[in-house]
Amino acid sequence: MIPNTDKAYIAGLFDGEGSIFFKRGTEKKKKHNGKGYRTSQSMRINMEITMTDESVIRWVHEVLKVGTVTKKPRKGLRKDGTKYLMQWRWRCTFRDAYYVCCLIWPWSHTKLEKIQQIIEHYSHIKMNGKVVNLEEYKQLMSLE
Repeated sequence: MIPNTDKAYIAGLFDGEGSIFFKRGTEKKKKHNGKGYRTSQSMRINMEITMTDESVIRWVHEVLKVGTVTKKPRKGLRKDGTKYLMQWRWRCTFRDAYYVCCLIWPWSHTKLEKIQQIIEHYSHIKMNGKVVNLEEYKQLMSLE
């Protein structure tokens, strides 16, 4: 069980340093046999936090137990000629993103609209044999 203080801290980190990509639409995909492309209705759901402090990114990964941590090197130099600092990225997608959204939803502010889109997208889908209802979840969170 993740303490509420950790959830709130991660929500703050996410509001300040994170990003959410939520898109439903038509995509072109290369056909496996033959020439040309086919189109399909696709969904893209992605959450990430990028920053130069590796220890914080590793801590987020340890606490949430989902996603991946990768280096995100910056090429080139700043205007003053110094090198950019190495950036670290924690990223999760699809149902892992749904899990994280459910955890940080009560404390989110700037990313709240996208977080709610992800929660509502998955709220009618069976998760581990149980249907997750957004209204029940909101009531449960208000009792804690």
